[in-house]
Amino acid sequence: MKMAIGLTFPGDLQDESVICYLCKNFDISLNIIEASFSMSSGWAFLEVEGEKEEVKRSFDYIVGKGIKIQQLRQSK
Repeated sequence: MKMAIGLTFPGDLQDESVICYLCKNFDISLNIIEASFSMSSGWAFLEVEGEKEEVKRSFDYIVGKGIKIQQLRQSK
């Protein structure tokens, strides 16, 4: 499964390597299309690719961190 997503990060995650954690701990590939971060918030557009269940597990982790996810596009 391959999809494009938008993430909105709360400011209290500014010192956490969330995207790096995703790459190291889930069997998915990430491509950062565009991103912007400040001390109070951040956002990123990513392409995510992997098996459906692994992508779901990574999304559960993201949501558990308080990050909002918006699906922008999905391919097979």
